Amino acid sequence: MTRSDLLALSSEALASLANRGLVKRATKDLDAGTFPQITVEDDGTVVGVFPDGAHAALPVGVGLDTATCGCSSTSVCRHRVGLVLAYQREMAAGAAATETAGTAAQVSDAADDTANAVDPAFTVWSPGTIDDDALNEFLGKRAMTSARRLRRAGFSARVCRPAASDPIARVELPSCTVRFLVPNELSYAHSDAAKANQGEFVALAVWAFREADQRGLTGDDVRLDVGGARQDTDSSGIEPALVLVDRLLNEGAMHTGEAFLAELHRTAAALEAADLRWPAGAVTELAAQLTAYTDRAATHRSRRVAELITELHARHQASINPSASPRSRVLGTDEPANTPLRRVRLTSLGARIEGSTDENTHHRTVNVYLAELETRTVMVLRREFTVTGEPPTPNNLANRRVNGVSLRSLAAAEIVSESASRNASRLMRISDSRVAKTTVLPLGASWTSLPEPLLVRDFAATAEAMRRRPPSLIRPRVEAENIHVVRAAEVLGVGYHPGEQRLSALIADDAGNTMTVSAHYRSTSPGSLDALAEALRGAEDDDPVRLISGALTRVQGGLVLDPIAVLTGSTVVVPDLADGAGAASFGWGAEAELGPLDTALNTALLVLGDTAHRGFAHLSPSLLRRVSEAAAGLQRVGLRTGASLVAAFETALGAQDPARRAQAWVAATLQLLVTAEAR
Repeated sequence: MTRSDLLALSSEALASLANRGLVKRATKDLDAGTFPQITVEDDGTVVGVFPDGAHAALPVGVGLDTATCGCSSTSVCRHRVGLVLAYQREMAAGAAATETAGTAAQVSDAADDTANAVDPAFTVWSPGTIDDDALNEFLGKRAMTSARRLRRAGFSARVCRPAASDPIARVELPSCTVRFLVPNELSYAHSDAAKANQGEFVALAVWAFREADQRGLTGDDVRLDVGGARQDTDSSGIEPALVLVDRLLNEGAMHTGEAFLAELHRTAAALEAADLRWPAGAVTELAAQLTAYTDRAATHRSRRVAELITELHARHQASINPSASPRSRVLGTDEPANTPLRRVRLTSLGARIEGSTDENTHHRTVNVYLAELETRTVMVLRREFTVTGEPPTPNNLANRRVNGVSLRSLAAAEIVSESASRNASRLMRISDSRVAKTTVLPLGASWTSLPEPLLVRDFAATAEAMRRRPPSLIRPRVEAENIHVVRAAEVLGVGYHPGEQRLSALIADDAGNTMTVSAHYRSTSPGSLDALAEALRGAEDDDPVRLISGALTRVQGGLVLDPIAVLTGSTVVVPDLADGAGAASFGWGAEAELGPLDTALNTALLVLGDTAHRGFAHLSPSLLRRVSEAAAGLQRVGLRTGASLVAAFETALGAQDPARRAQAWVAATLQLLVTAEAR
């Protein structure tokens, strides 16, 4: 009996089931000639006896985690991994010997040739072909009952079919990712969720594939909603928040008081209780913006207030439109508040310090960005500190400890944790558990092995992929959505723009496509620009290749990276954690000028933001004149739709109808924000 399931396990799949270290060690042992004695029993169980006396057995229909081994390991061990690899090599050598009908020496040569055999070719298949009887038999009644309950509530899924570039079928659920490592074998379905919940998520993933198959959604990467009751498309559930923000538009953000803020907080809590997580997040952020204005904090932005008001209206409109994005993605209706994760391996992408000062009190937030390779997502480990007296230096913050490890170490490390969890917005928490361990390892060159799209090599393809995304106003509100690592084949130049207190660099990929690296001075990390310039300028004189992590956005049709860390060789530079007073001298960079179209867009959005700040009931004649000028400016550059909507808003201002004013403002602002993002 041939065990096709064991033959189908690629080295990447084995690393998911165990870890890369065990796979490397088992491979090294086999390369050194330390082979187990392998026998296959009548029922298909593969048994291996190792030279150290360990007996490992791999029964049919059982994953590596529940297979048996006589060693002292309590989880997947090197013997089980080694037995899989040895079985693959033995079968490959046997097949080669049969084909050539060679002598014993030829068989030995065949074994040597197949010792480093390539991973199995991918199979075109769909987990949706697995029926419910098979699910019931393998997962059990308890897991299936829980899965059916979740399906009745409804959930969103991203279905990724196997392809040559990624041969493993996978489903991204709101709480975890399920990967089917071996075709048609549930025992090798792997999830990053905690073990107690894995069964129900495997069932949901199978049903997501089945639903996609039945709907004819055969693309390599599709999104859909599965299960749930028929949605009432006349209502989004956001309506109470819309009433508040329309009132805010008429009264003005600058005229709000404690009573209005209390209403916002109550509304956010009600939306959260109704599992409308993305609208709840927008209302919470809006309340924070209004509080920042009241406190005269530097974090307040009038344009951001306008964006949040527009976002709530956009999510409402998209959710009641049956042909728009899946309702769950627009509203976040199926996002769990918190999901415990099983043993995860995370790659740090650096850290960012943010904060503000209130008289003699300094508020600082340190965000450590962590990439999970299996799910290809970036999560955020966040720590907040309040310090009185002298402001904390980056070095002070970098030495603060999380679970016994300094933030400086966490910002440039490989982290393996058994006690991690994440919330709906991809904020991560690592608990201090004596039972579940967390190990911190050196980062090394781990960035070079990051999968796409986390690692950006082709700037043109990435820009096109970002252009095709839905508008940010209706995308899921997740932390670190735009965090990537960019491979810069060459740094073309570094310059400083004193008027903006901004350091910029032009980088290129292997094809010569360019991207701008742009970092502003921030008082929370005064030495960051010095450290960044040194890391980038080193690329001009030495090895030109650099890996730069950061927040990637499209601006005026080009890519702009706000850097977080730079990997030079095996050294990671995290600018925000660098000491220094920001006293280094820079060569001046050429000041970029906005074109007429971008100038008209920015001017119109600034004017609309100012009208929301003052309130429609309190507009001055000069501001009314600016609205008219903004419409004319848009018309001159050919943005006729935007111009007509701004002109309609100007007309509505004279109608003394609060609802009409708000509706016209939202229509104009939504059009211009989407246009600006698509540039």
